[in-house]
Amino acid sequence: MATVLVVEDEAAVRLGLRLALERAGHQVLEAESARAAWPLLRAAEVVVLDWRLPDEPGVALLERMREKGMETPVLMLTARAEAQDKVEGLRRGADDYLTKPFLVEELLARLEALLRRARPRRLIQRGPLVLDLDRLEARLEGRPLPLTRREFDLLAFLARRPGRVYTREELLEAVWGEYLGTPRTVDQHILQLREKLGEDPKAPRFLETVRGVGYRFREEA
Repeated sequence: MATVLVVEDEAAVRLGLRLALERAGHQVLEAESARAAWPLLRAAEVVVLDWRLPDEPGVALLERMREKGMETPVLMLTARAEAQDKVEGLRRGADDYLTKPFLVEELLARLEALLRRARPRRLIQRGPLVLDLDRLEARLEGRPLPLTRREFDLLAFLARRPGRVYTREELLEAVWGEYLGTPRTVDQHILQLREKLGEDPKAPRFLETVRGVGYRFREEA
């Protein structure tokens, strides 16, 4: 997922955030002060920064980050609920603001939003077909396709390497992993994908059967 730096002087709050972030799949760096945080900033993809720190205000650390050209997204945490305080934090370089106490679910959602904005979206585009690897969304000619996660993974795997032929066994290993399926499992998912893509099996636009071998995504799709 992402490397998150938590800058928070309260040990109990810091521990709670670390556990929640790790459960969500993130790697966590911790600092209890601005001084401890400074050497860790370059390694972080997003920063959770408390307003009140023992050596200097969090917004002072934030200002120094921006002065040094660090564009890492920052989510400010504070007990200060006044609108003017929020405005000050945002003007001094914060990307978002969360008032204590808060729900962990809201913090995680805000961090995900910051990461989405900071990271370029990973897309696969093959003609009119667009696969968004971050949002796990597929669109054909602008129309969303209702794919299951396994269907999406199979389509994305094939679309990454147009023209390359894969056996059913190779697709099972790559997409299903440890799942003990059969070649028929792949055939069934290809059939479902073709239906959702509106394909003619005799003249497929995207997913082509290579008789006696397996499947490939057509290069000229």
